[in-house]
Amino acid sequence: MRKIIRFFKRLKTLDKYILIQIIEMFLLGVFIFTAIIFASDTFITLIKQISKYGIPFKVALIMIILNLPSVFVMTIPMGVLLSTVMTLNKLSLASEITVMRSCGIGLNRIAKPIFIFAIIMSMTSFFINETIVPVAAKRSKDLALWAFGQKNIPNGKQNFMFKETGERGLKRLFYVGHCEDSVLYNISVLDISKPDTIQVLQARYGSTSPEGWEFEKGAVYTVSDKGKILNTTFFEHSVAQFGMDLSNELEKNVAKEHNFLQLLRYLSSHSTLEKEKYDSLKIELYDKIALPITTIVFVLIGVPLAITPPRVRYNRGFLFSILIIFFYYLIRALSISFGETGTIPPFIAAWLPNIIIATLGIYLYKRKVYTIT
Repeated sequence: MRKIIRFFKRLKTLDKYILIQIIEMFLLGVFIFTAIIFASDTFITLIKQISKYGIPFKVALIMIILNLPSVFVMTIPMGVLLSTVMTLNKLSLASEITVMRSCGIGLNRIAKPIFIFAIIMSMTSFFINETIVPVAAKRSKDLALWAFGQKNIPNGKQNFMFKETGERGLKRLFYVGHCEDSVLYNISVLDISKPDTIQVLQARYGSTSPEGWEFEKGAVYTVSDKGKILNTTFFEHSVAQFGMDLSNELEKNVAKEHNFLQLLRYLSSHSTLEKEKYDSLKIELYDKIALPITTIVFVLIGVPLAITPPRVRYNRGFLFSILIIFFYYLIRALSISFGETGTIPPFIAAWLPNIIIATLGIYLYKRKVYTIT
């Protein structure tokens, strides 16, 4: 902290003046965009987890909080863009940019502290994504597994049953002799989900998991609708897809649970994955670097757009910020979709939005450098 204060004191007056306004607006921007993402997406996820997976409210809330670092990785570039455009637009409207340039202070010098701040925030975003996000994602997954494992397991209770229903009504009846330490003993399952046959499963003990129900030492009897036994199968271990299956949902967090090097090693050892899944993970791999770099790219296009012509007398900063963010994430969504389908290589899919925005930003920046405002 002392080093930061000492560094700030060594800054020139112009740099301090611009940075103070940039930092204030940045904090406000991160708060606004984080709140928007939480209100529009995260709380919907909370309700889904509670209603669909039976996860308790407190556990789901903790899982959402653990997802907060990954949200920050997304909102840091947005906050930097908003602070850049709003601050420079404000200075431009007050004719302070014009005064600076008339005193021989060029746009490159004015934008210097902003680019330094963007680089620091880009490194911060990368650090969060590489160190905090994988740990938080793993904890969130562990909580989901724990909460799902506790579903429908009344510890200490004896001789209880419950049912599973579907679109056409009753599907299965479960009977459990007793439950101790989340292990079910003397299990009987009556499966009437198929129209022409009935299956009766009996097992000495079992448990639940995200993959389904796990049974040990039992038998499955297939009976016709007329009561005739058609087949009998004995097993030592069996997994049945009863209840909710979280395996597909949990696989979506594979990229978040690994940093860049770990994900690279994961892809090397899982080269036999389906092409679509493999390409999706490769996009996530390249995106771990591309997304933090977006912070610098946003400044590159934000600076020239924020320099308002003298005839404009209102602040267009917020509008420009929203339009740039919308344009960026539109390109991002399209490029990732094309990358996952194999239309474009994964590297291009991850970096295409940055390439387009940076190219446009360099063009506008060069024009603005040689334009007197």
